[in-house]
Amino acid sequence: MTTNTQSDPQGSFGFDPKENTHHFLINIPRGRTNEIVISEHYSWDAEQGSSNVNYGLQADGQVRVVLSRLKWDAIADEVRAHFNLRLRRMKQKPGAWRAGYNLVRRELGKELVLLAWAIEDADPALIPTALANWSGLQPEERWWLYTQAAAASGHGINGRGVGWRKAVRYALTENPAQMNRDRPMAAPEWFHELAVDANTRSISEEINKEEITL
Repeated sequence: MTTNTQSDPQGSFGFDPKENTHHFLINIPRGRTNEIVISEHYSWDAEQGSSNVNYGLQADGQVRVVLSRLKWDAIADEVRAHFNLRLRRMKQKPGAWRAGYNLVRRELGKELVLLAWAIEDADPALIPTALANWSGLQPEERWWLYTQAAAASGHGINGRGVGWRKAVRYALTENPAQMNRDRPMAAPEWFHELAVDANTRSISEEINKEEITL
């Protein structure tokens, strides 16, 4: 399934196709119950905008996460404020979430997807913990975590609740909010352990399911 998008980089969160065409699209539909779809794009056309959004295996335009409106609303304002602070430090104009397609520069998009992965299957009551832990990470840590999780289970639908993607949820919702503030750039070490643990839990759960059905 593909969806053609018409997008204007003006008013986006730091995306400039002249700088780099790699970006993310956040589709915020009108209505209070429609889901938010976030996709990753590597190409840009001056007339057509972003490449097609797709739910298949094609890398360019692949959907990375589908988030309920309730959970999106719980993080949208804080993420906007955080991104705009970063953009101002980069001497760029701030952005704002609008109904329709929102363009986000590549590094900020990776960070947003990481947070969305953490809360997509989490209890809504844990979202403040996820936000606190996400805020406590250095940008470089978020990028590293995103890269590892995306490589193993980055498909928006097929990768949900699997392996490293599942470990993101454990890491950001089940750990103390101060986990990294005394150890900058500690993410690779502790996250690898969580990823292995998450994968083990997934295997154990599948075995249990099989035993139950026997």
